[in-house]
Amino acid sequence: MSPVNRLLQRRRAFPRVLASERAFLAETLRAETTGGLLLLGAAVIALIWANSPWQETYHHLREAQLGPLSVEAWAADGALALFFYLAGVELKRELVVGTLSRLSEAVVPVVAAVAGMVLPATIYLIVNLTSAAGRPSGWAVPTATDIAFALAVLAIVGSSLPSALRAFLLTLAVVDDFGAILIIAIFFSHGFHLLALLAAVALIAVFALLQRFRFRTPFLYVPVALAAWWFMHESGVHATIAGVALGLATRVLRDPDEKKSPAERVEHRLRPWSAGLAVPVFALFAAGVTLSGSAVRAMLTDPVATGVVAGLVAGKALGVFGGSWLTARFTRAELNSDLAWRDVAAVSVLAGIGFTVALLIAQLAFGDDVAQIERAKAAVLIASLLAALLAALLLFRRNRAYAED
Repeated sequence: MSPVNRLLQRRRAFPRVLASERAFLAETLRAETTGGLLLLGAAVIALIWANSPWQETYHHLREAQLGPLSVEAWAADGALALFFYLAGVELKRELVVGTLSRLSEAVVPVVAAVAGMVLPATIYLIVNLTSAAGRPSGWAVPTATDIAFALAVLAIVGSSLPSALRAFLLTLAVVDDFGAILIIAIFFSHGFHLLALLAAVALIAVFALLQRFRFRTPFLYVPVALAAWWFMHESGVHATIAGVALGLATRVLRDPDEKKSPAERVEHRLRPWSAGLAVPVFALFAAGVTLSGSAVRAMLTDPVATGVVAGLVAGKALGVFGGSWLTARFTRAELNSDLAWRDVAAVSVLAGIGFTVALLIAQLAFGDDVAQIERAKAAVLIASLLAALLAALLLFRRNRAYAED
């Protein structure tokens, strides 16, 4: 073969190699374990950077203005909107064709999720209302479960666990996400502007109509979605709510002539971007807490930090397990026959991983009080780590028991 023909053959093969590598990377990023590890890695980098000799660079970059928003705001309001869009799609699928569409299967994890939000908030309020220096405004911080991180831990440790346990956790986490969304929309919207909100609602309605009339081109959906996000941000309602609303407007049932529904197609395309970029970027700019000696001492005596740790580690476990057991004990609802109560106990501890949404709520709850935000974030990180380690131990023991059967 002549040198010219060999060169042409290599050029033809090169795009195929790149396409194969892109497909492999995308499939890797869709895996729950990969997303959880990237999230953890970004948080570790943020902590190291914020406590290194280059910490000023970290804070300057986080506060740098990039167009109309700071880098930190783009991460919280922009990057997380993609994460919440996929959460909205998942919630709608569960409501239409998933566990939440079947009342008999949904009752136990739904009540568990609600109890797992109410009890941590109650514990936080008890700690802070009995302290003169307490800050009751942070009650919502320990209410949220990080769905990506929790599913990643379950996937890593629980190879032999019944699939019903993942379904239980997923249903619980979806309801928990919905609760967190409502909390953000109701309690943490500031400077309300009606006209901007009406514009956002109108654009979300246009998005829904495009779905209804089966338009498929992204050249219509992307501008409408971006405009809806911007007007939602300008309205004073947190911009991630636009992501959730657009997710709920996405069609989840496929037509007879379709191989996949729009929800399946868009989730397949966007999941790698969410897991590989959006959520890690948010963690990178949200988890950078300075852990100096004085900061750690202040956190140890801070009722906010105490309430957050107690709420996530103890409140979540007791709320989720207690809600599940009481529902199964005193109503006609039943726990899935494939699960044991020890499985539920392990997952209840796993629900104490707050992380992404808890960090976001910590930023929203304390406004411009940077020191308090830092202490609350540190408490979220410590509580999430404790919950993850304890849950991993319990799940490992359950996994080994199932593997031996």
